[in-house]
Amino acid sequence: MCKRQWHDVDGIAVLACGRFWDVLSVPEELGVLALDVLLCIPQPPGPALMDAAARRVAFFLPPDPQGRWIGSGIRYAGQGSWIAVPAPHRLAGRLRWLVPPDGSGALFVPAAVELALQFALGRLAAQGDPKRRCPMCGTPAARPVHRGNASPN
Repeated sequence: MCKRQWHDVDGIAVLACGRFWDVLSVPEELGVLALDVLLCIPQPPGPALMDAAARRVAFFLPPDPQGRWIGSGIRYAGQGSWIAVPAPHRLAGRLRWLVPPDGSGALFVPAAVELALQFALGRLAAQGDPKRRCPMCGTPAARPVHRGNASPN
């Protein structure tokens, strides 16, 4: 059924989460940095999917019925959820694989993803650009307070 959906006009299949994998979706800016970190560790990566329209990156993790990922902008899809995916090695409109599934069944290790996300968030915070938005919630970052020789008047 999946292959049939991939060969349809839009090339997208809708797959159930919670049996073979769960999916963690994060804002694009954070997800791309975290993926860079994950690709540097000596372990086969799991699939990672980019939704260009929603500006999100999704990491495929082992199923975890008790899985709880908490944070602003974090979305976790487990049992009872569905995800739209393009065929491996194919662009399908707004969806594209950053790391396509390779048939090996490799998935990202949740603890490694958590550490990579923490590292990426710290890196974004350290950049300190006052025009930037928070990668988790999208609110503008606070402007730095200047404490130079400016008079209070």
